[in-house]
Amino acid sequence: MARVAVLGAGAWGTALALQALRAGADVTLWARDPARAAEIATARENIRYLSGIALPPALRVTADAGEALDGAALALLVVPVQGLRAVLSALPMTAAPMLICAKGVEAATGRLPLEILAELRPGAAGVLTGPNFAAEVARGLPAAAVIASADAALRMTASSMLAGPSFRLYGNDDPIGAQVGGAAKNVIAIAAGAMIGAGLGENARAALVTRGLAELSRLTVALGGRAETAAGLSGMGDLVLTTAGAASRNMSLGLALGCGKALADILAERTGVTEGVATAPALVARAHAAGVELPLCEAVAELLQGSISLGDAISRLMARPLRDE
Repeated sequence: MARVAVLGAGAWGTALALQALRAGADVTLWARDPARAAEIATARENIRYLSGIALPPALRVTADAGEALDGAALALLVVPVQGLRAVLSALPMTAAPMLICAKGVEAATGRLPLEILAELRPGAAGVLTGPNFAAEVARGLPAAAVIASADAALRMTASSMLAGPSFRLYGNDDPIGAQVGGAAKNVIAIAAGAMIGAGLGENARAALVTRGLAELSRLTVALGGRAETAAGLSGMGDLVLTTAGAASRNMSLGLALGCGKALADILAERTGVTEGVATAPALVARAHAAGVELPLCEAVAELLQGSISLGDAISRLMARPLRDE
């Protein structure tokens, strides 16, 4: 039985730990906070992030990363991108290949998750990404995702350890495209939510999502990925899911912004991380450095920074020069 270490005990980490158990792996879930690890282990439930979903006795929970990684054949890094560098720097050394299960761009450096990993822990690595709400995966509802890596053996091995009857995995050899899709869709979801929150209608949302996909595709190609990746699960699939309703943290934040709530007040009410907030300006900066224009993402970054109103952002986007699609 293969051992899998799941590093990060938020909603998605807990859901992936449950899926790895269903797939037949021996799984240890690691939480940084010893008190939280003890609470989850005792309650057999992640009350803070996945309330109501029971954790089987076979799932070990620990605050000792060395214990979690001991003998692991695969490590899933399921921590927010903005905290990824700190977690990686503190982890004990391991020979286990790593899959990053987080989406975003590091605010301080503009790096994608695998670029951070390559800087700190060179070795076999990839990303697990796609259109997945954690609660649904945790409950065993049907879902599909992508394991993107330049390492074909890792794609096959990780898929065999994690896939199951309700969780279909596809391999992809374009990790750049997969990461750009996961980062950009969160920013676009904030915009889509703001449109609906402001009462601007479904036509506006459909137009925004479609043009957002075009931005995502342009940046993917500029950074060395493939345009077709943007049309797959890690691009269009994830974008469709996260712009579909308030179950998405980024969409719901946009909804609140569109209704007139202040960003600081919205964030103060949340327990989970809304990755699009930190990613938006970092994604725009990365695009500018690559010579790529992202008008929608730029508008979101300015809206979050408070340098433009929603009304002005929409007026500016609608007044852009006419051209062919």
